[in-house]
Amino acid sequence: MSMLLLIRHGENDYIKTGKMAGRLSGVHLNERGREQAQALANALAEVPIKAIYSSPLERAVETAEPIARVRKLEVRVEAGLLESDVGKWQERPWKSLQRMNAWKIVQQAPSRFRFPEGESFREMQTRVVTALEKIVSRYKPKDIIACVFHADPIKLAVAHFIGLPLDHFQRLGCDTGSVTALFISEMGANLMKLNQRPPFDL
Repeated sequence: MSMLLLIRHGENDYIKTGKMAGRLSGVHLNERGREQAQALANALAEVPIKAIYSSPLERAVETAEPIARVRKLEVRVEAGLLESDVGKWQERPWKSLQRMNAWKIVQQAPSRFRFPEGESFREMQTRVVTALEKIVSRYKPKDIIACVFHADPIKLAVAHFIGLPLDHFQRLGCDTGSVTALFISEMGANLMKLNQRPPFDL
């Protein structure tokens, strides 16, 4: 049984623009985000992490790097951990999106929604779960693997592994700089921690 530490990247300033970032490049951690990343590194310093994977986006890599340094590991970039492909919604103002009828579908029936010229929530869930399953398959039982990526992909992965219907995944919490811990085995998965921020015990 391997433990996956699903870590959401730290805070960034793009949120202040009031727009949806999606897969926009060039979004870096702000001062608070860097503090969160270092707090994660400090809290996980004694945890025997075997490997650390990251979404390709800068805000995720920058969160993973302090953890990797403390554990003397390299950050392994995994494309399957990318943020949602929100298509034409990328860089659109949140306020205008929230006024659309489609927003109600995103919140109440995400299993029936596809981002315009982007991916559906089902496709996103399949993509992320496939990536995590491949990662787990590379390691021995009881190994601990850290994966740094994004809120919706993390929540969708948790929903899959614990058998929560996709339409309920938005009920899960995933703050910046948080850790969610899952034990994964051939017999299933156990959610050990959800949306925990340092200090914590693992």
